[in-house]
Amino acid sequence: MTFSLWYRIGLPVLVAVVLVAIWQFLSVAGVLNPVTFPSPFEIARAFGTLVTRGYFWDATWITLSETLFGFIIGASLGLVIGALTGTFRTFRTAFYPWVVAFQNTPRVALAPIFLTWFGFGITSKIVMAAVICFFPVVINTVAGIAGVDENAKTLFRTLGASKTQTFFRLTLPGASAVAFAGIKTALTLALLGAIVGEFVGASEGLGVLIKELNFQLEVAMGFAVVLFLAGIGLALYGLIELVEKRLITWARD
Repeated sequence: MTFSLWYRIGLPVLVAVVLVAIWQFLSVAGVLNPVTFPSPFEIARAFGTLVTRGYFWDATWITLSETLFGFIIGASLGLVIGALTGTFRTFRTAFYPWVVAFQNTPRVALAPIFLTWFGFGITSKIVMAAVICFFPVVINTVAGIAGVDENAKTLFRTLGASKTQTFFRLTLPGASAVAFAGIKTALTLALLGAIVGEFVGASEGLGVLIKELNFQLEVAMGFAVVLFLAGIGLALYGLIELVEKRLITWARD
């Protein structure tokens, strides 16, 4: 294992192990109330029970579906709107102030409205996830396009490149790194949007499961689901990072 790989993977894992060890020690020492703050061993045991239950995997599938569909819709629209806003001055003048305004609006507050419009089914959660992840993609795409070197654009025009050629050969590759930063943020926010939507009103999903476990005072199982969601978020983030490395390498080539 190289030092770089150890630094990026081994060090965070070591920190997690130390924190879990401290947590377990405090639990065994009686510092933490086992009813309201279960030990890592209790949470691990509860998770082992959960994974044998069919409803857990059904809830996982529902939440993942809401997250991924919402992300695909929100990120795709964000890239298109961001590209138009960053490329065309009139479009930017007309729409970008509204994008910034909505970006600074507490979008979680929209969940009850979407519930009223789209019902208690999966659609309202997909819309919630899409709306939450839309704005980071738009703003980062606009910032990425704005950061492309103007001298390089002038050189392309001097060499006779069309606007389309300039966009695909210079602007798009130059903006890809910043745009992908927004996409990575959007994917984790899409998961958050799906869970918030389930909290507000749903009959299925991991958010609903967390609420039900808390009502039943199954705190260890509730912790297990929350940590499982954190693992899903990390896995999705890692997946989008792999895609980013491949696409940005292709764009630069």
